[in-house]
Amino acid sequence: MIGLPYSLISEATEEPDFFGFYSPELEGFTGVGHSVEDSLYQARWGMKEHVELLAEQCLPIPPRNPVPTILIRNAEHVPVV
Repeated sequence: MIGLPYSLISEATEEPDFFGFYSPELEGFTGVGHSVEDSLYQARWGMKEHVELLAEQCLPIPPRNPVPTILIRNAEHVPVV
């Protein structure tokens, strides 16, 4: 089992030990990890804390995804102008 209540996108950067992640289903949720595994670990706890904060602030909480997915991809390279 994935063990996440929402889908997750983890993006590898040019730095080998820096991965950004976010959930397209949980607005405002983002984080970073040092590896894919660390990103998953951080996301599990981070999603729980994020949902708790939404509840404390009486903000809407999206329904859990019964079949969440994890997408691992390279981060888009945005040229510096």
